[in-house]
Amino acid sequence: MTFVSPVARIALSGMIALALAMGIGRFAFTPLLPLMLSDRLIDIGQGGWLASANFLGYLLGAVLATWLRLPPRATLRAALITIGLATLGAGLTHSYALWLTARFLCGLGSAWTLVMVSNYTLRALAEHGRAGLQGWVFSGVGLGITIAGLACLVFMVNGIDSLAAWRIIGVATLILALALSLLMGPEFPARMSGAAGHASARSPIAWRIVIAYGAAGVGYIIPATYLPVMARDIVDSPLVFGWSWPMFGSAAFVSTLLVSRLQDSASNRTIWAISQSVMAIGLLLAAIAPDIVTIITAGLCVGGTLMVITLIGMKEVHRMVPPEDAMRHIAVMTIAFAGGQMIGPVFAGSLHQATGSFTAPLLAASVLLLVTAGLLRGKTPGQADGNFPRQ
Repeated sequence: MTFVSPVARIALSGMIALALAMGIGRFAFTPLLPLMLSDRLIDIGQGGWLASANFLGYLLGAVLATWLRLPPRATLRAALITIGLATLGAGLTHSYALWLTARFLCGLGSAWTLVMVSNYTLRALAEHGRAGLQGWVFSGVGLGITIAGLACLVFMVNGIDSLAAWRIIGVATLILALALSLLMGPEFPARMSGAAGHASARSPIAWRIVIAYGAAGVGYIIPATYLPVMARDIVDSPLVFGWSWPMFGSAAFVSTLLVSRLQDSASNRTIWAISQSVMAIGLLLAAIAPDIVTIITAGLCVGGTLMVITLIGMKEVHRMVPPEDAMRHIAVMTIAFAGGQMIGPVFAGSLHQATGSFTAPLLAASVLLLVTAGLLRGKTPGQADGNFPRQ
C-alpha cells in the first residue's frame, strides 16, 4: 500500500475493521430485525435471544482476548473473515439454532476486533504523533451502522426478504474483510509481545469506570436492538421508520469526529459523564412520550454518545495504565460492556411481551445510566488526559 502514507493506512484499516466488526457483526441485526419479523421468521422474544447470543459471543471474545496470547494480526484477520462467513451463513438457513450460532460467532469476532483495534491501532497513531485521527478510527462504527441501515431501507422498499438481505450483506462483508487483510501492517504484530503477560506490569483495575462502562452497555443496547421496531410500531411505512437506524449511525459517525475538539477543555471522565447523561435523557424521552419524534431523538442521543463513550473509555484506560498492561484493562472493560449488553435485549424483550411496551426497560436503563455517570467523578492518577502513552 505505497500510495497512502503509513498514518493514513493505519487510520483507514482501523476504521474499516470497526465498520465491519461493529457496524455489521454487531449491529446489522438491528435494521434486519423488522424484516425478519415481517417475514414471520422470528418474534420479538426470539429476536432478543438472537441479540443476546451475539453479546454472549462478544463476552467470550473479550475474555479470550485477556486469557489467550493470540497473535494480533492473524487474530484480527480471522475475526473479520469469521464475521463475513457467519453473516453470509445466516442467510442460507431457516434454522433458528444456526442463526443463534451465526450471531454468536459474529459477537466473538466483534470483540476480538475491538480489543485489537483499541490497543494497537490507536497506540500506533499516538506513536506517530497523530492522536487526532483516533476519532476517525472509531467513526468506522457509525459508518458501518449507517451503510447497513441504508441497505436495509433499500431492501424494505424493494421487497427483498430478510434471508436475501443477510446474504447480500454477508458477501459484501467477506469481500471487504479479505481486502482489509492486505491493508494491515506492522501496527498489528505478527506475535504477541512477551511483556504483556508479566505480573510486574499489571496495574489495579479501576472498577468505577468498569461499572460505568458496563452500565453504558445496558443503556444503549435496548434502542440499539429495538429502535427500528419501536419506530415501526408507531409508523408502519419503511420510508419513515427505516430511517431511524441510518440516523443512529450518522450520529455515531459524526460524534467521534467532533469529540476531539472538546478534549482541550474537558477531561476524559467529564466528557464520558456528560455523554452517559445525554444517553439517559434520550431513553427517558422515548419512555415517557413514545412517538416517532422522541424515538428518532433517542436514536440521535444514543447514537451520538455510544462511540464517544467507547472512544473515551479506551483513551482513559491508556491514560491510567502502563502501555504493556493496556490490553488487559481494555478486555476487562469490554467484558463489562458485553455483560450489560447480554442483560438488555432479553430484559427488554421479555417486558415487551408482558406489557406490549418498551417503556419500563427504557426507564430502568435511563436511571442506571444517570446513577453510574456519578461514578465518573474524580480522577485516577495516570498519563496526561487525552493522550496515549508514546512507546
